Parts: sequence; C-alpha cells; structure tokens
Amino acid sequence: MYKSLIYLIFYLFIVISSHAQDNPFQNKIDELLSKQFNQSQPGCEVLVAKQSQIIYRKAYGSANLELNVAINPDMVFNLASITKQFTAVAILQLVEQGKVSLHDSLQKFIPDFPSKGYTVTIQNLLTHTSGIRDYMQIDYPNPYMERLDYRPKQLIDSFKNYALEFEPGTKFSYSNSGYYLLGYIIEKVSGKRYQDYMQDNILKPLGLTHTYFDSAGIIIPERVNGYQKDDTVYKNEDYWSPTIEYAAGGLISNVDDLFKWHKGLYSYQILKKESLQKAFTSYQLKDGTATGYGYGWFLKTSNGVKSIAHAGGIPGFITNEIYFPAEDIFIAILCNCGSAPIDELSVNISSIVLGKSLQTDVKVDAKTLDKYVGVYNLTINKSRTITMVKKDNQLFAKVSESELFPIVFQSETKFQFKNILDANCEFIIENGKVTKISVSQNGHYEWIKAQ
Repeated sequence: MYKSLIYLIFYLFIVISSHAQDNPFQNKIDELLSKQFNQSQPGCEVLVAKQSQIIYRKAYGSANLELNVAINPDMVFNLASITKQFTAVAILQLVEQGKVSLHDSLQKFIPDFPSKGYTVTIQNLLTHTSGIRDYMQIDYPNPYMERLDYRPKQLIDSFKNYALEFEPGTKFSYSNSGYYLLGYIIEKVSGKRYQDYMQDNILKPLGLTHTYFDSAGIIIPERVNGYQKDDTVYKNEDYWSPTIEYAAGGLISNVDDLFKWHKGLYSYQILKKESLQKAFTSYQLKDGTATGYGYGWFLKTSNGVKSIAHAGGIPGFITNEIYFPAEDIFIAILCNCGSAPIDELSVNISSIVLGKSLQTDVKVDAKTLDKYVGVYNLTINKSRTITMVKKDNQLFAKVSESELFPIVFQSETKFQFKNILDANCEFIIENGKVTKISVSQNGHYEWIKAQ
C-alpha cells in the first residue's frame, strides 16, 4: 500500500507538472487581469479553451459593490449582442425546416412593414445589409423610451416608417433593427414567443442551464450588477427595459454556457454543418465587396490569424466571444462595467494564448508621420473630429480630451488603433497630400483633413 501511495503521489506530480507546462500563459493572464480589476470595482470572468478543453477559467472584481460580493466564474452577465448568434441560429433552423428562405422578403412575415421601393430579405437582416435604421440610434421624441416596456410589434412600429439608409445589399451598417425583426419573424413562423422557441430549440437541447432571458421582474440566480464609471466614480447603471434588447441583445449567461454553446454548434447538435458554414462565411455586397460579417458572427484575419467572433455592449455590461478555428482556441470575456477595456483585454489575452501578436506594427519614418498630423472632420457629422498628434516619433489619435489611442501601422498608409481589431483605417493621399482618413468599422466612414 505504501508503494502504491508513492506511485500515486509521483503520478499526480507528473500530471500537475505537465499541466503547468501546458499552461505557461496562465500567470500572464492572471497578471493582466489582476492589474486591471480589484475587489473594490466591477470586474470580469474569463474562460479559455483549447482543443475542447478548458485551460483557464477565473473571475476578478466585484459582482456587487454595495454588498462587496466577489465575482465567481459561475455568475451570469448580460450578453448583449452576443445574443445575435443565437437568433441567427434559430433562423437557420427554420431555414433547414423549409419554413423560411434566406431570400424571403421581410414583408412576407410582416406585411405592414413599408418596402420603400426595395426588397429587404432575411439574408439582409442577418448580415446588417438591409439599410433599415438602427432603432437604438434614432432620436425618439421620448428621451426615456428605453425605460418603457414594449411588445415586439410595438417597437417595430416605432422605427418601421423611417427611410432606408441605403439600397439593401449595397452597404454594411450594423443595425440592431435587423435582429429585432428576426426575433419577431421567429415568433410569426413558429407560433411561439421568441423566448419559448429559443428555450425549446436551443437552450434545452444544449443543456444551457445558466442562460436566461433578461427580465426585471424575476429573480435570476447569480446575476451580477451592471455599472458605469463617471470619471473615477462607479455608479449603478441606468435602468433599461429588457423588452428593448429582445432578439438583438436580451440573453444573460456565463462563460461556461458560452463554451457549451460553442461545442454544441461544432458538434452539429442543433444545426447542420452546411448551415453553420454559411453563418461563418463573409457576406458579399452587390459590388462583390466582402463585409467581414456572416450570419451573427464577425469574420476577421488579424496578422494572418483567422477568427470568428462577436462582441456585445449594453448599459452596465460589455462582452466578447472569440474563436480561432485553425488553433482551436475559444475565449469568452464578460465584464460588468460598460467602460471595461474589452478590446484591450481581448487582444492581449488572445495574443498570450496564441503566442503571437494580432496586430502587425510597421515602422513609419518621422517625416511621413508629420504629414498625418492634423485635425480630421467626419463627413456625415463635421462636429466630430479626430486629431492626429505625434509624440516621441509615435502617432496617436486623440478622439476626446481624455482618450488618446496609439496608432499601429500595417503599411505606410494603412493602420489600426492599438488593441482595436475591427477598425481598419487608411490615410488617403491625393496629389501628394494627405486629404482624409478612410475607416471601415461597422460601416464605411471618411474623415476629411481640415488642417
């Protein structure tokens, strides 16, 4: 027995040592998160999995500042726009059943939604190419509309008569309206409430027992509080009616259930492989331009590394879920403060686990940087400016008095903001002079150089 005990101890030592060698990044992530979050402020929970095995799962910060309750990785957060993945999969289930076609018009399911002379398809709604205005970006007469409760059709009626922003299929512009409409279409086709359809066809089949629909009237186990930061002071986030979020952002979950969701998709438990591949294919506009968005997921290549991802933001919460298919690495990050540096955390944690940076950094000479210095005005809103400034031979973008972003160059003219992967920018040079900045980030924008 003594000999057996020695063997057991030796075996455990080997296993523990091997596990530590397999996770050389663990201390680096701990250091990153412990510097960013402490018990006296809101925090986050993080899960990292490689080859379908969880290799990092921890939480930092406070779930409730008033009660001084620490976050643990079981706790649930508002997912915000990560919800769109779930809504897209529900629509694709109905497509597989022959109840919906991607080429069906919006009016087939909501006849009184004005066509405005164009056909808006289900595919347009899924890919943010419908031209329908984002209901979260409309200046409504009631400044507190987000605090009111709506039935889905009521909210749809509030934005349906606004003019299209562009011909469907010709541009990409991120719009919550498309996914709100998809939720209502799920109801019309299935004969069930959106929440009931999702429960029966996605949450239950995948065993997502810690995933809920946002509701102000029920007790949700282990729900964390959401916060905002006002200068240096944390405050409870303003109330939003859960009916505002609906199919565009209304789910609550934790990192474990997000990992279950990920594994359920890739084992084709609730959707066929062909359907999932379509969801992970970048939609092409009518002119052939790839949008970098499929059905509910952003598709990127950063420094040669492909990713399938979606972030989310709602008052009090900011989230991100990333998958690197070639490396089979899955990362989920959920934060309970809207000002948490989700982009920086996502890039840094990804870089640690991948063992390489996601952003190239091409050196640009000082004389060229001098040409880029100046003030740039947004063409669609000239009161908004970006000021490019140079310090110690490094270019920075000043977007407000307190926000200064380092510029990371991919070439002499193409660049990104440091730790922000979804903004692809370029200095445009015409007749030897820098005239503007072209920015692609959830749409295309131009900033004209003023001086």
